[in-house]
Amino acid sequence: MSEQPAIADISLIKRILPHRYPFLLVDLVRDIRINDSAVGIKNVTVNEPHFQGHFPEAPIMPGVTIVESMAQTAAVMVGISLDLVDKDFLIYFMGIDKCRFRRMVVPGDVLELHVKALRVGGKIWKFEGTARVGEEVAATALFTAMLDLKEG
Repeated sequence: MSEQPAIADISLIKRILPHRYPFLLVDLVRDIRINDSAVGIKNVTVNEPHFQGHFPEAPIMPGVTIVESMAQTAAVMVGISLDLVDKDFLIYFMGIDKCRFRRMVVPGDVLELHVKALRVGGKIWKFEGTARVGEEVAATALFTAMLDLKEG
């Protein structure tokens, strides 16, 4: 296994995740600790498509996209941990538990997505995630995902 980076910029993220606009929801992943944890950064901007309908006069980032941002951060950590850069793999949600929303996330916020692996290795991974804006907790969740490595 090659030496793993502690940070993934957008170009490396796109070599790991299959997501693209408008559903690529993480701009940077830093503090990557192999098979353990990472911190994603999502710069929230008013020109994101979900704000056209959620809600035009008072834009609020939908909770499901906050949780998806956590999951994408975790997927980048897994991709780097397992040396899957430029490989054909997907990670699917299997479950979301104990999800709580504590603070609205609005345009101009910088969302920090702290993820920690609770179950590592094999096909099934479990994580805890905390989304923060500054020192304030915006959301928390436990989530389980399945790793699907494509053959070939």
